[in-house]
Amino acid sequence: MKIEKVAVIGAGVMGAGIAAQVANAGVPVYLLDIVPDGAKQRNCMAQAAIEKLLKAKPPALMQKKNARLLIPGNIEDDLAQLKDVDWVIEAVVEDLKIKKALYQQLLKVCREETLISSNTSTLPLGVLMHGMPDVFRQRFLITHFFNPPRYMRLLELVSNPQTEPRLLQDIRDFADRKLGKGCVLCKDTPGFIANRIGIYWLQCAMLAAMDMQLRVEQADAAISLTMEVPKTGVFALLDLIGLDLIPHILEGMRLALPAEDAFHQVNKLPELLQKLIAEGYTGRKGKGGFYRLNIAAGERIKEAVNLETGDYSPSQKADVSGLIAVKREGIRSVFSSADELARYSAQVMQNTLTYAASLVPEIADDIVAVDTAMRLGYNWKKGPFELLDQIGVDWFVDKLKSENRNIPALLAAGQPLYESQSGKPCYLAVSGGYQPVPRASGIELLRDIKCGHSPLLSNHSASLWDIGEGVVCLEFHSKMNTLDMQSMELIQLTIEKVKQEFSALVIHNEGDNFSVGANLGLLMEAIQHSNWPAVENLIRQGQKTYQALKYSPFPVVAAPTGMALGGGCELLLHCDAIQAHAELYTGLVETGVGLIPAWGGCKEYLRRQLQNPRRLGGPVPPVKQAFETISMAKVSSSAVDARQLLFLSDADAITMNKERLLADAKHKALELARNYSPPEPYTYVLPGKTVKVLFNIAIKAFRLLNKATKYDAVVAQQLAEVLSGGDCDITGPLTEADILNLECQGFLELVKKSGTHARLEHILKTGKPLRN
Repeated sequence: MKIEKVAVIGAGVMGAGIAAQVANAGVPVYLLDIVPDGAKQRNCMAQAAIEKLLKAKPPALMQKKNARLLIPGNIEDDLAQLKDVDWVIEAVVEDLKIKKALYQQLLKVCREETLISSNTSTLPLGVLMHGMPDVFRQRFLITHFFNPPRYMRLLELVSNPQTEPRLLQDIRDFADRKLGKGCVLCKDTPGFIANRIGIYWLQCAMLAAMDMQLRVEQADAAISLTMEVPKTGVFALLDLIGLDLIPHILEGMRLALPAEDAFHQVNKLPELLQKLIAEGYTGRKGKGGFYRLNIAAGERIKEAVNLETGDYSPSQKADVSGLIAVKREGIRSVFSSADELARYSAQVMQNTLTYAASLVPEIADDIVAVDTAMRLGYNWKKGPFELLDQIGVDWFVDKLKSENRNIPALLAAGQPLYESQSGKPCYLAVSGGYQPVPRASGIELLRDIKCGHSPLLSNHSASLWDIGEGVVCLEFHSKMNTLDMQSMELIQLTIEKVKQEFSALVIHNEGDNFSVGANLGLLMEAIQHSNWPAVENLIRQGQKTYQALKYSPFPVVAAPTGMALGGGCELLLHCDAIQAHAELYTGLVETGVGLIPAWGGCKEYLRRQLQNPRRLGGPVPPVKQAFETISMAKVSSSAVDARQLLFLSDADAITMNKERLLADAKHKALELARNYSPPEPYTYVLPGKTVKVLFNIAIKAFRLLNKATKYDAVVAQQLAEVLSGGDCDITGPLTEADILNLECQGFLELVKKSGTHARLEHILKTGKPLRN
């Protein structure tokens, strides 16, 4: 069954967020809630939720016009509308009586083939179905989304033996392809997978930090570093979840889990946590939590609570230099170090990994489901079993034995949990022996291709992989995937390799970000030595490389996700096509560091504006639009927004599920390769001095209105010089080489100025732009 219309009942934070992601998929969705007593507007709950979605930060909607797909209503008047709906998601309060009463109403109005699911995270499926007829059981399951639904990729699915397999598959396909979710099948057990392990981990970390009298900043930094989880670590994540939810979760676990479960050992509610909740410090949604923002002398200051006294003081960056030195020797060294933060991390890791291993097959049939759930639900870089392999299962088991700890059956043999067999990734099954890691049809992952294979080309910054069918994949793997001379060298070597042996190139990596741009540290080093020839060489090599990529005799498809900024965005603009993940944040941001795009970014973005079929007449409006976008360093909030900004063209495509990105890009590359010919060089007709006068007037106006700083004006004037075509006039067409020369000249002018030096130094030191 094709899912073409959805309903979400319950317009709270989760329900509204789920509805927003359905709308992001381009699917109409009813959002229904109760009618409050005395309400003048009967749809006020749903309408208010939609208004909040439009203001949400980070944005819940990929573009605001998606709100038109959200249809507000109420349960009393609008349930009859659900006869046309293919999937109803219940997201009402966690009250069994209310849910069961709603299900009885849905049975009366929904078609027999309509899917019905609950977003519950606390009530078992068996309890929800108890007493319900077979016709309900056959189409009912739990679909547990994670908050915020747009950004958290995990969807836990809990079905029952009577669930119609075809309907379950319909949900999986829709959630995978349209909502961008990684679907994990769970057993009907308390907390399912991610929260069963995740809440245990958070409790372990919180209690251990209190016992060891650590600061919250130390605990968060240590856990983030050793377990490779987001910088939120533990305490900031608890603030995000909401401290007031923790007592309810712990009480639910206390009642639901058997007496012998290890969760009970950490099921404690510290007095400090109770005190914070009582005083309204419930986390980010309240006055603050373990962290808060305070106003002092007119400035917002981040403060952290003292875990012993409960008092707040300005947050201090944790010194983790000792832990970094320990981890440099390998993650196993963390377990034998005397460093205080290493001892803390080792205790939390050991308890969490042991607990996770003890839960298979109770909570899931295999370790792959558990690792996937923790990666997608809690943003861990590696799941618990991947971490165990990194530590060494045999070593870990010996350590447990030496401490007289119970050994989970899954680990008893001391075997690796994952290994490569015949060039394919396999996992250790509960029954013993290895099974291929399951992948849904249409998913190709670079990490699978790397398994048991060597790159065709490689250096410190990039590698080239054969992904089959005559297509290769160029992967960046420097820190934050920054681009440097080694990146350029491998791109050039790749071009020659593909010319001789392959038919198409995909540029893709599985990092959090495609590329954050040029390596500014290397640029700053050249500036400090006034090595201007080296700076010019860096610019010319980048221009030469990107031009060679653009005019190569084979198609080049970029498959970006996350940030593609500065030089990373310039690379996208030189590709034949872009297959973007929905969460693409791209833009030409060089003005923020006192520079202008000079690897062809001005040239290519200007061309896109000039060729835009929706542009206004004459040469001035497209040049003005390019100037505005680049000078303001605009960055897309999604791939859809990138299309609005013309970083993506109408011919470029968007993939909702990150794990389908490589396969989709490969398919596009093969399509282009059938009758491929390189693009024709573009000739620019630009207004020259005429538009420069207009830009200078605009710059002065922005200065007077305090919308631009003094140095913003300097950078903008140099950008205006490039985009206007320099001293040309409209009767003298310019070549691409002319624009590239203007870019290089402008860059070299700015890079010698003290204002640019100050901006570069500030962003390298703080990670934040300087407004000088």
